[in-house]
Amino acid sequence: MNKGASRESYLCVRPKPPFRLDFTVWTLRRRPDNILDRWDNRTYRRVIVLEEEPAEISVSQTGSAENPLLNVTIAGIAAPPINRVRAFLETMLGINVDLSDFYRFAKRNPQLEQLMERFCGLKPPRFPSIFEALVNGITCQQLTLTLGVHLLNKLTLNYGAKLDLPGGSAYAFPRPTDLVNLKVENFRQIGYSRHKAEALIELSAKIISGELDLANIEGMDYESALEQLDRLRGVGRWTGEYVLLRGLGRLRVFPVDDVGGRNSLQRWLKTPQKLDAEEAKRLLSAWDPYGGLLYFHLLLEGLKQKGIIE
Repeated sequence: MNKGASRESYLCVRPKPPFRLDFTVWTLRRRPDNILDRWDNRTYRRVIVLEEEPAEISVSQTGSAENPLLNVTIAGIAAPPINRVRAFLETMLGINVDLSDFYRFAKRNPQLEQLMERFCGLKPPRFPSIFEALVNGITCQQLTLTLGVHLLNKLTLNYGAKLDLPGGSAYAFPRPTDLVNLKVENFRQIGYSRHKAEALIELSAKIISGELDLANIEGMDYESALEQLDRLRGVGRWTGEYVLLRGLGRLRVFPVDDVGGRNSLQRWLKTPQKLDAEEAKRLLSAWDPYGGLLYFHLLLEGLKQKGIIE
C-alpha cells in the first residue's frame, strides 16, 4: 500500500494538432464505469507504476484542438522519471501521431469526412504495454464490452498496485508479477472463466521467466505478429487483431471478428443485413489503410448515440 507523496511534479506537453483529450480518452476508456482510465470531463487520471511505486498521472488540456497544450501532474512519487512519463503519454494518448494523410483521405469520401469532422482531434490511443492489451483482449472475449470492463475493474481492484490519494484510493493495472502467483480460483472468484484464468496465469509466467518477450512483436509485420500472438494460450484471431490495434498501434487493423465493431460498421453504412467477418473485410477495403481509425471513430459515434459523450 502506498500512502502517496505530498510532492507533486509537473510538465507540459504539446501534442501534434489537432488534438482533443476528451475524444482520445473516451476511445481509451470505452465505458463510463472504467475505474482505471478516469475522466471527470476535464482531467484524465491514471495510476501507473514508476520505479516500483504507484503514481498518479493527471492530464488536462488548455487551448484549442488546433493549438493544444497538455498540463500534466505526477503525484505519489517524489522524483518521477519524467522521460518515462512523457513516453507513457505519447503511447497512451497518441500525442505525436500525425493524421494529416488520414484527414486528406477522409475528405475524398463525404460519409467518412462527416464522421471525421465530428470527432476531429481524436488521436489513436494505445494501452501502455502489450501485456495490458493481451489481458484486455482475453478478458473481453465472447463478452459484451460492458461486462468485459466490469471484469477488468475487478482484476484491477483486487491485484493492481494501490495508491491512497486525498480523494480516495486508485489502482494501477496489474503487472505480470501481480498475477503470476495467483491460482485459477482467484480469478474464478471475481468472475473469470477457468479457460481465461489459465491463459492469464500462463502468459504472466512466460513473461516473468523470460520465455516470452513481447517486445519482439513490435517490429513484425501484420501476418508475423498475428502468428506469434496466435501461439499464446487463449489468443485467437479476434484477440490478436485487438492487440495489434490497441497494443501495437497498427492503424490499418479493424478487428472484423469484433461483433460490436461490425454492428457499428453496419449502422454507419446502413446496410440492410448484419455483416459477417468476410463481408465486413470486403467493405473495409474501401478505407484501407485506415481501418483502425475508422474503428475508433465508430466507437465514439456509438458513445455519442448513447448520450455518453457530446
